Amino acid sequence: MADQDFVAGSILPSNLKELSLYVRGFMPVAEGEALGSFALEALRTRPSFSIEIGSYCGLSTIYLGWAAAVTGTTLVSVDHHIGSVENGPGWEHHDQLLYDPIGHSIDTLYRFRRTLAVSGLKDHIVAVVSDSVVASRVLSNGAAFVFIDGGHGREVAFADYWNYAPKIAHDGMLAIHDVFEDPAQGGRPPYEIYDVAISSGSFVELAKEGSLRILKRTNSELNFSAL
Repeated sequence: MADQDFVAGSILPSNLKELSLYVRGFMPVAEGEALGSFALEALRTRPSFSIEIGSYCGLSTIYLGWAAAVTGTTLVSVDHHIGSVENGPGWEHHDQLLYDPIGHSIDTLYRFRRTLAVSGLKDHIVAVVSDSVVASRVLSNGAAFVFIDGGHGREVAFADYWNYAPKIAHDGMLAIHDVFEDPAQGGRPPYEIYDVAISSGSFVELAKEGSLRILKRTNSELNFSAL
């Protein structure tokens, strides 16, 4: 575990900071700043590209896109934009304003596209509208930074870890959102993939902020035996 929580100041320029206050999402400001700060550090160390799994309406994309813009790199943002189980009717994180009654599913794509347009970051972001496993088949290895914040079901979360951890360059970083050690605070799968990553010996924890964990890949060969 990291020795202490990560503490960040305000990293975004004023226009993006203001935009982030209006975009729907589930990431507190301190977590967003930690995410953007470490993505910036990773991309400065290895100016390749970053990957985001789960963009929703684009809140985390603002922080990651900013890091890509500062370093002149590209963020690949992957989301099917029809929501996850926990976004469905009757669930805690359901948002009726994002629900498509004709398609009977969440539809976040139009709000995500609006976030990109207003942010001015679209020249540094490639939006992939796809299931994350399908998208993983065409994305290359060597990412400086990967952020996993997709579906929180066990099968989905582990599929994201299984398919995207190998894409992280040696000494690159892996960020996992909604990691709660106490089951009463949130679902277990994000914590479980975090625990597997640490237990594998392939990653070490660099920092934490709220439910966000930042890990660094330390081995060239990943150990998936714990899966």
